[in-house]
Amino acid sequence: MNIVIIKILQLILALAILISIHELGHFLFAKLFKIRVEKFFLFFDAGGFKLLSSKQGWFSKLFPKLKQLDTEYGIGWLPFGGYCKISGMIDESLDSKSLKEEAKEWEFRSKPVWQRFWVMFGGVFFNFILAITIYSFILAVWGDNYISIKNNDIYYSKLAQEIGFHNGDKIIRYDNSTPDDLMSLQTDLLRNKVKNVTVLRGKDTVNITINDTQTEQILNDAGMFQLAVPAIIDSIPENSPNYGKDLRKNDKVIELDNQNVYLLNDFRRILDKKPNATLEAKVLRGSDTVNVKIRTDNNAKAVIYSKQPNIERKKYSIIEAIPAGINKTILTIKGYIDDLKLVAQPSTGAYKSVGSFISIGKIFPSYWNLYSFLQILAILSIMLGVMNLLPIPGLDGGHIVFLIYEMISGRKASENFMTKAQIIGMIILFMLALYACGNDIVKLF
Repeated sequence: MNIVIIKILQLILALAILISIHELGHFLFAKLFKIRVEKFFLFFDAGGFKLLSSKQGWFSKLFPKLKQLDTEYGIGWLPFGGYCKISGMIDESLDSKSLKEEAKEWEFRSKPVWQRFWVMFGGVFFNFILAITIYSFILAVWGDNYISIKNNDIYYSKLAQEIGFHNGDKIIRYDNSTPDDLMSLQTDLLRNKVKNVTVLRGKDTVNITINDTQTEQILNDAGMFQLAVPAIIDSIPENSPNYGKDLRKNDKVIELDNQNVYLLNDFRRILDKKPNATLEAKVLRGSDTVNVKIRTDNNAKAVIYSKQPNIERKKYSIIEAIPAGINKTILTIKGYIDDLKLVAQPSTGAYKSVGSFISIGKIFPSYWNLYSFLQILAILSIMLGVMNLLPIPGLDGGHIVFLIYEMISGRKASENFMTKAQIIGMIILFMLALYACGNDIVKLF
């Protein structure tokens, strides 16, 4: 199956799960407090067009009893979100006709402020619960896997070397903390605003200073710290241009395109920007040196799996996995909030990395892998939850701000003010969406 299609299908599945869980949070809390929910939709039914509806069309004929329910359940055609339309509430639909009438006991506006708070917070709450559930499941089934820098070497990018790192350096300290997970080195460097990195170079201890002016460069340098491993072939998948060709399992690539190859990172660097190419190479096969050809695909990839590095694995029982899952969710939330702080600081240039569904789709692997999918789903669930807490009218956080104001002052914001705030919030969100799409389009070209 086409790689793009596989990524798109994973993206749609992830969005369907995340949106459904988020809206289910609003829905269940509304039902708990006996508030009527008029519509529960996955994706938007813009223009009134619906792929599926419990009130009309073939689905309603198949399940006629659903017509009698207060809530219309359905699927819209526009996969940019979903919504739960709650009676007596000013939301993105801006439907204020019922608000001109006297409040009914089953409407949102007639309920105590603490109940309305939980209805609005319910979506975010369920997103965090989903992340905890996923992380707990992952830890119970696969454990906590990470690449320790204590037992593996680091390959430093060109930028890292310009900053002062040398291949062979062992990172031993970030300011006053001790990092260990190779995959978190770059994000921790940014999120914690590390100023001083201590490395072991041979037998000497060397200090490397990180300047604030380098933040944007570090943000845009994909793979600043990579795993340094030999270019030893483990397997070649069927979708590889090298499948059934010259290469064999356990071949060690020592030369490619007349350049020496010491590490897998050198192999990747030489292949970069050489799509649909056939390159001369030398491999060490046992005690023999063999001349072979290595081919690349449209993306300048050889699509070859190398020998796996030393991976640390901590196992958890089901009981141990739950608190560990909660802790991992909290740390991920904190990390994402730190990322948003960087975006809010123009000097860092982090705002340039803001992306839309195109960027999200790219992070999914080009093949189906449940472990990878669940990891991405947990992170996206946290991102959706945190983003919805931003105090922008139109988001849950905007409604929550008004409810907190009501709790403190004892006065409810007027419906006229709420309607205007909702319009302003939707304009802001629309502009942010356009900006994110614009960023993605610029990156594509």
